[in-house]
Amino acid sequence: MRRRQAVKKVKVPDPIYNDVTVTKLINAVMLDGKKTKAEKIVYTALDNLSEKTNQHPMEAFKKAMNNVRPLLEVRPRRVGGATYQIPFEVEERRSVQLAIRWIMKASRSKKGRPMAERLALELIDAYNGTGAAVKKREDVHKMADAGKAYAHFRW
Repeated sequence: MRRRQAVKKVKVPDPIYNDVTVTKLINAVMLDGKKTKAEKIVYTALDNLSEKTNQHPMEAFKKAMNNVRPLLEVRPRRVGGATYQIPFEVEERRSVQLAIRWIMKASRSKKGRPMAERLALELIDAYNGTGAAVKKREDVHKMADAGKAYAHFRW
């Protein structure tokens, strides 16, 4: 166990949109420390998103992220001999991180196109409320809804 609470590192906002969430997305895209390449991918994807939605890139990105961010998640808890899936509310930091993770997983699973295009397609799907990342969020919410009978087992 830790002696004290871990200090949260403050992320530096990205240089173009001055937003911390975009920085987190860039870091999630980055492979092998190639940050310049990751920035190019993310900025190209955001430009494609704004072209398709006819909105400012940050407004469209925020809407896409809000469509993917989960409000509830389930955590297993062992009571007696059984393990129950207990719903918990998700902190904002964790919900943003889960949304980025789901968007990245969905865009990496699409093959045959450049990464910027795959990420743009997934962000467009998220903006429209469709796609694999939004489906993942709905699945998590369904699991939380199914486990709400065990909510009294929270610790």
